[in-house]
Amino acid sequence: MKGAMAAAALIPLVALLFSVSSAYPALSTSGQLDPHFYDDSCPKAQQIVASIVGKAHYQDPRMAASLLRLHFHDCFVKGCDASILLDSSGSIVSEKRSNPNKDSARGFEVVDEIKSALEAACPGTVSCADILALVARDSVVMTGGPGWIVPLGRRDSRGASVQGSNNDIPAPNNTLPTIITKFKLQGLDIVDLVALLGSHTIGDSRCTSFRQRLYNQTGNGLPDNKLDVSYAAALRPRCPRSGGDQNLFFLDPVTPFKFDNQYYKNLLAYRGLLASDEVLFTDSPATAELVKLYAANQDIFFQHFAQSMVKMGKISPLTGANGEIRKVCRRVNHN
Repeated sequence: MKGAMAAAALIPLVALLFSVSSAYPALSTSGQLDPHFYDDSCPKAQQIVASIVGKAHYQDPRMAASLLRLHFHDCFVKGCDASILLDSSGSIVSEKRSNPNKDSARGFEVVDEIKSALEAACPGTVSCADILALVARDSVVMTGGPGWIVPLGRRDSRGASVQGSNNDIPAPNNTLPTIITKFKLQGLDIVDLVALLGSHTIGDSRCTSFRQRLYNQTGNGLPDNKLDVSYAAALRPRCPRSGGDQNLFFLDPVTPFKFDNQYYKNLLAYRGLLASDEVLFTDSPATAELVKLYAANQDIFFQHFAQSMVKMGKISPLTGANGEIRKVCRRVNHN
């Protein structure tokens, strides 16, 4: 019965995906990326991806945020090339072992299922990098957020960079200048930064990622003075001074499974869970103005988020004869 209900639920989800996406036309593309890349070679590619993402989301409401996060963590390391999906083998040390991904990156089995279905329909055609770009968009739409037309044609890398994963992905305790620099190195500006961090309107974070805010933010044994006192008190029972490292907390406790602008409203109330969230409001007039804008106007947030996702998805893609189309997303073809 549950399987039948899930299948029935996919029909409106897929329809919603394409109706919402059409409201956000594609931005100008660069290189050889093209929204119509698979129109002839694998015309049902996007429908296959959307159906499996819809099923995964129905079975696990946390999965949408996890799949969206994979695309971020992929693009910030060597570009959008699916390097995050590679397991360790031979000379490859998996990015899954890096600090930002260890014990937290998930959704790999969903990507495996999508890849298997696409290989059955169109062998050797759709890249794992494009799968990540599509599942990110689909996950946002299926949680109530905006859609956008995804430029396609990325190819997959033959290597990974655990060092890049450790160094290039913004960390929960980074200062705002550090976060701005990490975004700038990817060709992303202040608007992209504040809009893209709005993805924290869904998903979870572990106690270990924000514990210092509760007890010792600056090394003086005091909690973060940029954190609402009552919110901090509510967090402490499940995030003690020691232990409970892997306990999960909603990034947005108000509407944790809905993609909306509540994240920014939380920042205005000093209820951003991560230090890297709250500094958007407290540490820069420029980013604070964007936080206030998005908190007041969800439509503008959605528009900017969709534009910034397209922009991020074009970070250093492999195209043409570069890279390969992996048969299995977890390993390069010659392995």
